[in-house]
Amino acid sequence: MKKRLFIAIHYLEIGGVERSLIGLLNALDYSLYDVDLFVYQHCGEFMSMIPPQVNLLPEIGSYAAIEKPMAHALREGHVGLVLGRLLAKWMFSNYKRKHHPKDGSAIFQYVGDCVTPLLPSLKKYGEYDVAISFLTPHNIVRDKVKAKKKLAWIHTDYTFIEVNAAQELPIWDAYDRIFAVSEGVKEGFAKVFPSLAKKVSVFENILSEKFVREQAMAGQEEIAKDNSMFKLLSVGRFTHAKNFDIVPFVCQKLVEKGLKIKWYLIGFGGDEALIRKNIETTGMQNVCIILGKKTNPYPYVAACDVYVQPSRYEGKAVTVREAQILDKPVIIADYATAHSQVQDGVDGTIVPLDNDGMADGIAEFLQDKQKCQQITTYLQTHHYGNEDEVKKLEIA
Repeated sequence: MKKRLFIAIHYLEIGGVERSLIGLLNALDYSLYDVDLFVYQHCGEFMSMIPPQVNLLPEIGSYAAIEKPMAHALREGHVGLVLGRLLAKWMFSNYKRKHHPKDGSAIFQYVGDCVTPLLPSLKKYGEYDVAISFLTPHNIVRDKVKAKKKLAWIHTDYTFIEVNAAQELPIWDAYDRIFAVSEGVKEGFAKVFPSLAKKVSVFENILSEKFVREQAMAGQEEIAKDNSMFKLLSVGRFTHAKNFDIVPFVCQKLVEKGLKIKWYLIGFGGDEALIRKNIETTGMQNVCIILGKKTNPYPYVAACDVYVQPSRYEGKAVTVREAQILDKPVIIADYATAHSQVQDGVDGTIVPLDNDGMADGIAEFLQDKQKCQQITTYLQTHHYGNEDEVKKLEIA
């Protein structure tokens, strides 16, 4: 008899977490599972990538309004929900005044706490064998879904972001199993929540080599074949975590070192204006090129010489593994979980996070043709697909 599986996520915009979910859905054995997917807001380029075997549950207006602009949510009549979001902002402001967090990550739990009680129950869909909350805050699956077993995912490094651990602990503790996307993420989470360490295990982002390589064969025109310069590429949301705002400054230092480069950025997000400002400030308009949002980034990865992940922090960057599948040398910044993603000098290289150190590390790597070739050869002879990771659900 098939197991009933429920999976929840906010939306399916282009992003690493969303791509990870699509990888999981494609790897599931549908002779074992009947899968209900609940996407709070039916939007995003990855909606079209949901496998046909998956039952996409109907959108519910109040859930869809959780992250819509408040004015839009008010026009749709979600007054209570907007008041809940305003209360969450007020509570987070009080928290900030007392604790002075460096980032705004803690606000998501306040939103979860204030908004979830206002949402309709999802228990009308019956009892599931397993319910998965794929992205924080995890209040909704905890409180609104009936299931014999509940699983929650961690996609980021909890030692880097600042959360209200006392507030989050009861949410995480309600889950039977917690899956971290890398060993580094698991260790970081256990430091913040030591009482939950025994519940946490690693479940890596699932990637199909066949899918990535097939997608890479599609065409693209922006990255031209030009052997006279190094073509670098970074893919991700334009956010503080991804650190793309420093790329123009690193480009400037590489040019000053006499290197001929173009560094392409694929993505979108709130930091785009800052990135463009920094490009103008450094005069790197012809060197640092924003290509914008791309549903299929793989042809661009295939066209570049080196893939770069300059992030300030990561859980486990899906794009790094995708570049390795396409036999591209990768350079990643020395963020906390970097060594759980790349074997330095074997299947990529790790460079310092500061602008000068990053520029020096990239320049040294680009100029060392032998090292570049050694890493490329290693990638060509090793597999980076991991569809078997899905079997961990069977024993969860």
